[in-house]
Amino acid sequence: MERRERADAARNRQAILRAAEELLRRHPPEQVSVERVAAAAGVGKGTVFHRFGSRTGLMRELMAERARELEMAVAEGPPPLGPGAEPGERLVAFFAAVAALAARNGNLMAAHEHAMVTRKGAAEQPREANPIYVSWHRHVTGLIAEGRPDVDAGQIAHMLLGTLHMEPIASQLRAGEHERLAASFADLVRGLFGAGGR
Repeated sequence: MERRERADAARNRQAILRAAEELLRRHPPEQVSVERVAAAAGVGKGTVFHRFGSRTGLMRELMAERARELEMAVAEGPPPLGPGAEPGERLVAFFAAVAALAARNGNLMAAHEHAMVTRKGAAEQPREANPIYVSWHRHVTGLIAEGRPDVDAGQIAHMLLGTLHMEPIASQLRAGEHERLAASFADLVRGLFGAGGR
């Protein structure tokens, strides 16, 4: 019986995440409520709250699902995104992948931000404390420190990642225009590392 309950819980989780993702493709983030997600997933509203805690928790988990594939590619995939390439090349590949991920999930990112700032009676979690941001910042910091040990790698990593949340950039990503951003990131990285991108 316990195995059946676990299987049902796993199916419900996937159904809820799929429903949220589909609704975000078709509606502005502020219109994607827990009630609408539950109805689309064919579960009760209480099931969503039980599994994810809140709308913020649901959006955070969906973001984490989308980020896991990138994290696996960074850790174990082929170069230049994965290990084996020079740090500058890896950094260019990473920001290209992040830009593409953000463009594919523009409404999700906006919904996550919206959920964070509209939480009632809860302290807002700083963006830099988000596990996805922490992981990306650690990776970018490490690559910068490897190629340019003479600079403040952590600060530059914050500056680079922070551009993803600037409204002019975010609006481009929501419109799916990630190639221009990826090219600009590449220019910044090559300027930092030198033309060779060592």
